[in-house]
Amino acid sequence: MRWLEVHIDTNHAGLETVQALLSGLDVDGVMIEDEEEFQAFLENNRDYWDYVDEDLERHMAGRSRITFYLEAKETGFAKLGEIRVALEDLKRQRQDLGTLLMTLEDVQDADWENNWKQYYKPMEIGERLLVIPQWEQADPGDRVPLYLDPGLTFGTGAHATTRLCLTALEGLIHGGERVLDLGCGSGILSVAALRLGAGSVLAVDIDDKCRDAARENAGLNQIGPDRLEILVGNLLTDETVAAKIGGGYDLVLANIVADVIIALAPRVRGLLNPGGTFLCSGIIEGRAAEVEAALSANGLVIRDRREDGGWYAITGQ
Repeated sequence: MRWLEVHIDTNHAGLETVQALLSGLDVDGVMIEDEEEFQAFLENNRDYWDYVDEDLERHMAGRSRITFYLEAKETGFAKLGEIRVALEDLKRQRQDLGTLLMTLEDVQDADWENNWKQYYKPMEIGERLLVIPQWEQADPGDRVPLYLDPGLTFGTGAHATTRLCLTALEGLIHGGERVLDLGCGSGILSVAALRLGAGSVLAVDIDDKCRDAARENAGLNQIGPDRLEILVGNLLTDETVAAKIGGGYDLVLANIVADVIIALAPRVRGLLNPGGTFLCSGIIEGRAAEVEAALSANGLVIRDRREDGGWYAITGQ
């Protein structure tokens, strides 16, 4: 089936007006992009990242756009004509709503569902792992295959912080370890640890969407709930969650951001077995020394620091 992807450019003030205009024409399934809301979201959630992709910021700069879809057939084109007339009327009535420029793209169902897949191919990481998108066929050879669904919202192995952790895991997993994965996201580190030979993993995240993502990726690798347990909650703010997590782990993973790792530092030794290892990443250039200082102040000895593209992973015991 062919569709028309329709964009209307306005400004922040015009979004509500244009959306109301479309709703009056029975067009209600719309997507809204708005730089002001984007910047407000970043400001209100700074605890969860130190860096925002520059391409995304450029994409959102000055953008207030409404996008919707119409079937590319007679009824869709008729509706398009109604919208064009209504927009022209609105332009004559108001001069404070931006350009109100309407543009079109012609797309097909298959384009939406499959075109993005071309960007994900099997990827060698470190000396032992091969990350394979679930739809790809690949001979892992001597490597350990790690099957993932890159269509999920969370980490896929392509980002430097995830690569750093996966590479470090190869030298930290020797067989049978009890592992805690804090901020598990897609579960990629949990699943990788189990594929490399860990005995069990408790994966924790504050976002309940991670539960389904981690379960799906575990299933792709024939890993069941007997080896991977998933817990939704915040170790730092919920003592019930902290009690469920407990301690006695051989390896604790935290691929998060510097501020959260620093806040976590006083708890790390209580999570580890004697001689256990803490591996953390998500640390942008310029903050590695700060993280190391927090870990050292709380009794950990820094054993290793790795860097990739301005991102750091730190290992302590």
